[in-house]
Amino acid sequence: MSRKRPPRSLKPLRRAIPVPVWADLGLRLGGALALVFIVVIIHWFDRDGLQDSLDGEVSFLDVVYFTMISITTTGFGDIAPVTDRSRLVEAVIVTPIRFAVIFIFVGTAYNFIIRRSWETWRMKRIQERLADHIVVLGYGISGSEAVSELLARGTDPACIVVVDPSTARLQKAEAVGCNVLEGDATRDETLSAVQIDRARSVLVSAGRDDTSILIVLTARHLAPSVPITAVVRADDNEILARQAGADNVINPVRFTGLLLAGSARGKHISDYLADLASVSGRVQLVERTVTPSEVGKPLTALESGGRGLRVYRQGRPIGFWEDAARSLEPGDLVVEIAPTCPNEGDG
Repeated sequence: MSRKRPPRSLKPLRRAIPVPVWADLGLRLGGALALVFIVVIIHWFDRDGLQDSLDGEVSFLDVVYFTMISITTTGFGDIAPVTDRSRLVEAVIVTPIRFAVIFIFVGTAYNFIIRRSWETWRMKRIQERLADHIVVLGYGISGSEAVSELLARGTDPACIVVVDPSTARLQKAEAVGCNVLEGDATRDETLSAVQIDRARSVLVSAGRDDTSILIVLTARHLAPSVPITAVVRADDNEILARQAGADNVINPVRFTGLLLAGSARGKHISDYLADLASVSGRVQLVERTVTPSEVGKPLTALESGGRGLRVYRQGRPIGFWEDAARSLEPGDLVVEIAPTCPNEGDG
């Protein structure tokens, strides 16, 4: 996706409403029929002011007939108001009701036909273009902070898709330009709708460990090769999250403990760790694949100028002090500390 592309809103395939669709439609039609019935009663009591050019008599059937052609503005002219009072009733009472009935039918047609068809079409268009995007499953505290950090790192909001069951949370995500989908992230149809198998990465933070683990299972089933990072808060659930398919498991409680313990060993340690974790700091951690020109060189001689910390070779971590880090190989992943601003040191 181009970063110059304007932000979009991914409207849900299904949106929760206070009442079922059939009930909403019934209420609309019931309201319209109630207004028609009121007009029929008005015309019946004022039938002396109506004139039927066919037989000169205005029956109840004639009143119903006149009401329908009057409200629909058909106006055949065979029955017409002839007295001043009847014309006043038509102008002051019946005409506003006529507009109300028309608005109800037009609004119903727009809501159930035009708007839904339009949103379905837009959904398909956005789905076709979704690729190499970041899927954020859960927009609570952790999820929203992750999105804020991604945006601060220069990620195009149009490349971020947020899935959450809360309309209020999605409105916040939509306000910053992200695509949003209201739904249950544990369902296959929800994750398939955001093309999770074509995503760059998946971030899971549902607020509950059991829900997050179930989401990871669903996501891994649909996207076997997409990197998944999950947030869990209980130590014993970290293993379950990894067994469910999470590549990375983050425990915010444990990370807070690391910061606290670091501050006890030295007042600047926790400050440096927080600096590394945020793009707003002076330095940042970067993970990337080694370049062809770096192959054969030691981890300490990266062309980027960063400080190499670790090599991942076929999934095995190698520290910078180990002999295997003295010669980089094709396909190695390196983790380095780089300055946020190129002209600054590592702080």
